[in-house]
Amino acid sequence: MNRVRSGVRRALLAALPFVAAAIAVLAQAAPAHADFRVCNATQNLVGVGIGYRAKAGWITEGWWHIEASSCKTLIEGPLSSRFYYLYAEDAERGGRWDGPINMCVAEKEFKIAGVTDCVARGFQRAGFQEYDTGEQSSWMVQLTEQPATEGASASGTNGQ
Repeated sequence: MNRVRSGVRRALLAALPFVAAAIAVLAQAAPAHADFRVCNATQNLVGVGIGYRAKAGWITEGWWHIEASSCKTLIEGPLSSRFYYLYAEDAERGGRWDGPINMCVAEKEFKIAGVTDCVARGFQRAGFQEYDTGEQSSWMVQLTEQPATEGASASGTNGQ
């Protein structure tokens, strides 16, 4: 009887890596959930801040540090607003992806309520780019670099 148990135990232990691999493959094959992602297609580290309208009013938050050639999810789950605002800085070369919508940011990690009187409240003001998600549940922005004469650009797409 002990030999049978020992053999069963050995067979189960031998099968564990295969079961774990199968679970990992199934997890990757599952449909992507809705979220707001930013992908950094540059060769430099990028710091990103996001702004959006919440039930209680305007919120800006950051910094997400996104390594070169990688993506990060800034908002998990289905998007609750139609418009999102993004500001990003190249941490190594100093360039930025910005726009005409002024919102508040801070030197360190931040979550700021309100977008007015930034300096008077001890924050900095930065120009954010607006992204109209068209009420999609998922969205992705890709930060890219262009030749120095054209500056840097960002594009947003439906993430589905």
